[in-house]
Amino acid sequence: MPNLTLSILPDTFSICRLDPNERIPDWLDAHSFVSITRTADELSIVCLDKDVPAEINASRGWRCLKVEGPLDLSLTGILTSLAVPLAEARIGIFAISTFDTDYVLVKEQALADAIAVLEQAGHKVQA
Repeated sequence: MPNLTLSILPDTFSICRLDPNERIPDWLDAHSFVSITRTADELSIVCLDKDVPAEINASRGWRCLKVEGPLDLSLTGILTSLAVPLAEARIGIFAISTFDTDYVLVKEQALADAIAVLEQAGHKVQA
């Protein structure tokens, strides 16, 4: 697995859980980073902290590391190369994959440690 270059998105994010039959909320900022996943069990949304109403079931205070891409979809081990060293350092993650790349979210208070761990694993993290 080649060493990866990651960038840190400047904002703080929330991971929201809504009921599976709810519609996509109007409070989302369509011009910022948003990830929406609907399953039979839930509607999960990752979006800017500042956009989430107080009454929404959400885990707040996440920072996002973007793997610089685009990445070829045939590559293997991208998330493993990030998740394993972070898990060994006891840093929890929330991963999101898109067609072009991967994103790893860590709690804001763990960001500095996550950067150090990823750099020690051979990855480059740029602000």
